[in-house]
Amino acid sequence: MTQQNLWQFIAEQQDKLLLQIIQHLGLTFVSLLLAIIVGVPLGIFIARKKLFANPVLGTAGILQTIPSIALLGFMIPAFGIGATPAIVALLIYALLPIIRNTYTGITGVDASVVEAAQAMGMNKKQLLFKVELPLAMPVIIAGIRTAAVINVGVATLASFVAAGGLGEFIFGGISLNNTNMILAGAIPAALLAIILDQLIAVLQKSGYRRLRKMLFIIPIVLVIIGGVYVFNSYSGTKLKAGFTPEFMGRQDGDIGLRSVYGLNAKPLIVSDAIMYKAAYDKELDLISGYSTDGRIKAYDLYVLEDDKKNISTVFCRTHYKDKNITKVSAAARNAQFAGRKIQ
Repeated sequence: MTQQNLWQFIAEQQDKLLLQIIQHLGLTFVSLLLAIIVGVPLGIFIARKKLFANPVLGTAGILQTIPSIALLGFMIPAFGIGATPAIVALLIYALLPIIRNTYTGITGVDASVVEAAQAMGMNKKQLLFKVELPLAMPVIIAGIRTAAVINVGVATLASFVAAGGLGEFIFGGISLNNTNMILAGAIPAALLAIILDQLIAVLQKSGYRRLRKMLFIIPIVLVIIGGVYVFNSYSGTKLKAGFTPEFMGRQDGDIGLRSVYGLNAKPLIVSDAIMYKAAYDKELDLISGYSTDGRIKAYDLYVLEDDKKNISTVFCRTHYKDKNITKVSAAARNAQFAGRKIQ
C-alpha cells in the first residue's frame, strides 16, 4: 500500500477543508469586526481623555499576554463550548493593536492642523471625522492588519472548544501522527493570514474617501460569511455529538460509526479535556471516550453498548523497569461512547 501524499490527502478531504476554511474565516472576521467596534471608539476616547490611556492600554496588554489555551479555558465556564468562547477570546487578542494604533494615530496628528481646523470653526465631531480620523486612518488600519494576522493564527486553537476551523486538521494530525493532516491545516492558515494582510494593505492605501464608501460593503460580506459559518455549525440533527480528533480519524471511530451503524451525527471536534464536562452540562449528547475513564462515573454518564463490535478492545500493559505487569480487561475498550444518562 503506497503512502498518501499531501495533495492526495487534500483532494480526498477537499469538502471538509473548504468547510474548515469558511469556519476559520467566520471566526476571524466576526471577532475582528467586534474588535473594531470596541477598539476604535475606545482608542478615540483615551486620545481625548489621556488620563485613562495608560490603564486601558495596560489592561489590553495584560489580556493579550494570557496564553491562548488558558484564555479559552477561562471562557468555557462563562460561555460553554462552540463559537461564542472562541469569538470572545479572539476579540480580546485583537483589542490591543487596534486601541493602541487608534490612540497613536489621533494623538499623532499635527497640532497646527488641529488648531487651524478649530480656527475655522469646526466643532469636536467635525474635527474628528474631517481632520483627525482621515489623517490617522493609515495608522489605525495598520493596527487592524496586525489584529487580523493575530486572529488567523489564534483561531487555529478554536477547535479546542469545538468551534471548528483549520485547527481541527492540525490537532487531529498531531493526535494521529499524520503529517499530511497537520500541513493541510497549517498551510491554508498561513496563506489566509498572508492574503488577509495584503487585502487590508490595499484598503490602507486606498484613501479615506474610498474607504468610507467600502464601509457599506464590508459589513455585508462579513454578515454573509458569518451566516455561512453559523449554518454549517449546526448538524441539522437533534443529536449533538462531540468526538476527539483521534476518534474522528480512526477506522473504528467515527468512520466505523457511519459505515457500521449508519450514524452520521456530523460531530463537533472537541478536546477530551472538556468533552466529558460538556456532556455533563448537556451541551453534548454523545461523546467518544474511554469506558474506564473515571469521569464517566463522576459525571453520571451512560456507556453505550457496541453490539456490532466496531470498536477495538484494548489490552492494558504496564511496564515497570524489567518487570512486566499485564492486566487484561474485557471492559477496557478504546473510545467507547458515553452520553448523558438515560432517565
